[in-house]
Amino acid sequence: MIGFLKPAPHQPLLEDSKIDPTYKRLRWQVFFGIFFGYAAYYFVRKNFSLAVPGMVEAGLYSKKELGDAMAMISISYGISKFLMGAVSDKSNAKVFLSLGLFLSGAIMVCMGWFPWATSSVAIMSVLLFINGWVQGMGWPPCGRTMVHWWSKKERGTIVSVWNTAHNLGGGVPAYLLVLAVSLYASTHGIEKEAVQNADVWQQALYYPGIAAMIAAVVVFFVMKDTPQSCGLPPIEQYKNDYPEDYDETTAEQELSTKAIFVEYVFKNKLLWYIACANAFVYLIRYGILDWAPTYLYEVRHFNISKSSNAYAFYEFAAIPGTLFCGWASDKIFKSKRGLTGLVFMVLVTIAVYLYWQAQSQNMAMFMMIAVGFLVYGPVMLIGLHALELAPKKAAGTAAGFTGLFGYLGGSVAASAIIGRMVESHGWDMGFYIMIGGGVLACVLLFLTMLQENKHKEKIGETY
Repeated sequence: MIGFLKPAPHQPLLEDSKIDPTYKRLRWQVFFGIFFGYAAYYFVRKNFSLAVPGMVEAGLYSKKELGDAMAMISISYGISKFLMGAVSDKSNAKVFLSLGLFLSGAIMVCMGWFPWATSSVAIMSVLLFINGWVQGMGWPPCGRTMVHWWSKKERGTIVSVWNTAHNLGGGVPAYLLVLAVSLYASTHGIEKEAVQNADVWQQALYYPGIAAMIAAVVVFFVMKDTPQSCGLPPIEQYKNDYPEDYDETTAEQELSTKAIFVEYVFKNKLLWYIACANAFVYLIRYGILDWAPTYLYEVRHFNISKSSNAYAFYEFAAIPGTLFCGWASDKIFKSKRGLTGLVFMVLVTIAVYLYWQAQSQNMAMFMMIAVGFLVYGPVMLIGLHALELAPKKAAGTAAGFTGLFGYLGGSVAASAIIGRMVESHGWDMGFYIMIGGGVLACVLLFLTMLQENKHKEKIGETY
């Protein structure tokens, strides 16, 4: 491991009287770091989709071409989230998290400021591929941090709260675009309603990029690595909350790369089930999000401000939805992640159908918000489930494995396949694909639920 990325060394244990107040203070500090840091990753994760309508309107590229370029983010992110997850498991979380965020912001600033960076589909694809790769440095260190700082009984709630960070961050680019529209209108002496997508697509790229770079510096100074690096005992000891198969001598021991990949990922049957389900969950998540600005503009005739609001509301609706799903998973469904995900995905599929068939702008916006409220629950649960299916020293890799399927399968399909089908056969074909994906996700989550019960019985856990 490169020197500056190495995990922070363990420090001598603090005095007993200092452990509790220090743990409480640092957990709040660490949570702020991973929450704010991961939110900022979403300033520059999918903001390119906000620039798509402007590029299409300006006649620069077709939806097919831009869909192919957007797919590069998902392809590289899916691979990176998996591979960089393994690197993250052997790295200092605060350095890893802030470095990836800074690089991602710099790429988006480059694409917005320099004409050569968007002068061809090939150049855009390369830059978006690189952006997707450094984006893969976001989730794994956050997952690693949560399993080190919060015990198993706390994670359903804490992961659901943290997971809302990407919804909060995902909505920010839309409002930065609204700001860009206002500034453009005032500097050109025109009404905001007269501003066209073609006038402000560059700002949709570099405004979020600047914000991400600033956030990276803040995260670096706020974050901590493991409790032991701060002179604290392992979280299991502090909370007296030990998993069924917990072994103190091995739980805190760094694992070899071979052990992480082979023993705890590739041989984990239940992890394969939720990874496959994740592909179809992501197909809907990004099928709606990536194409909302273009669909609402072309089909529903939303103006820039209204489509930006819908884009943001989709993300913001996920905050109460994810919190409710996390609470329901712990309290109503008694930690049965597969069953909880199945119930939510049935509702998601119905909401997508109603969004497609909406008879008015208000109904279309309402149903888009409903999809946002519902779909991020299963996204969160699959990530949480992955964290719980592997030792905490392999948590980043396990979560990255499900992300590999979600992005390389679902998100790529959402960008490239839906873009191509809509270009060739119209928007109805795009909805056929998403609804079909929803049905398949339900089937796979049903199988996950059955396998989960067998897994629980095997390790002797009762509900």
